[in-house]
Amino acid sequence: MPFKLLNRLSHTQAVFLMVAVTLMWSIAGVVSRQLESAARFEVTFWRSAFTAVSLLIILPLWRAADRASGVLADAPSGQGPLSHHWGILGGSRAFWVSGVCWSVMFTAFMLALTFTSVANVLVIMAAGPLFTAVIARVFIGQRLPARTWAAIVAAGAGIFYMYGSQMWAAFTDPAANASGLVLGSLASLCVPVAGAINWTVVQRGQQHGESIDLVPSVLVGALISTAATFPLAFPFQATGGDIAWLAMLGLVQLAIPCALAVVCARSLKAPEVSLLALLEVIFGIVWAWLWANEIPGHEVMLGGSVVIGALLLNELLAWHDRQGGGPMPDESGAAPH
Repeated sequence: MPFKLLNRLSHTQAVFLMVAVTLMWSIAGVVSRQLESAARFEVTFWRSAFTAVSLLIILPLWRAADRASGVLADAPSGQGPLSHHWGILGGSRAFWVSGVCWSVMFTAFMLALTFTSVANVLVIMAAGPLFTAVIARVFIGQRLPARTWAAIVAAGAGIFYMYGSQMWAAFTDPAANASGLVLGSLASLCVPVAGAINWTVVQRGQQHGESIDLVPSVLVGALISTAATFPLAFPFQATGGDIAWLAMLGLVQLAIPCALAVVCARSLKAPEVSLLALLEVIFGIVWAWLWANEIPGHEVMLGGSVVIGALLLNELLAWHDRQGGGPMPDESGAAPH
């Protein structure tokens, strides 16, 4: 779709495009199971590197099209090429904090997939909007309605049951990989926490009159992740097929959908984005089930259903509040990883 058409999306087009975005996000788990010999940090390195290269090419074209259509203001005189072509805000502390948060999300997500199941990773990441709500409440004083507190308690109970049951089984079964489950859980937790910090920093910057374009900060995050994991990726073991799979992830699972998600957010309300983003969990678990034979256990199905149900109900009520004109803080925490 040409860049100019993306700036004139109807609501229905934005909904379908956001569904396509979640489909692209959801392939990371099943693709990671196709890798032959790429090690943990090498997996992250190649995906982040290809994401950075993709955005280095896409962003200048995108920003030029936005300027031509009036979506992006003409660059002021004296602006450097990094800001003009890629939107990098060298003097903005919030922008760099956002970039670091993206780098944590990119790195932790792929590491988590190397330790534990796709379903485990996706379910705990799905609670991102609730982490965002709590951190925004603590650091910028954003009020939380009772329904969100109830959703936090319910989702916490679902995650506790899911991981508690698996931990108990792992520690009582000598053949189980308890350490992998623990490390995978901790790495998974880093993703929604970093995402929540990112979203809160961006919102706080906007409250102080500082506009931050998330796509350039994604580029910075990919560059930081690439640089941080490069020395840890040695010795490189990936086959040509592995590198091809990871190049696809960099372009199709991160660079393209993260840019499209920003476009969708221009036409959709925050609860709509959060609701549609939940499809990533469903799609991701189904792909791993069908194509990698990762069948989620009953504790994942039950605990995950509680988490998704709590999020779904909270976002539907938020949507209802906004439709009725009632007060509603922006609790969206959907983000690429």
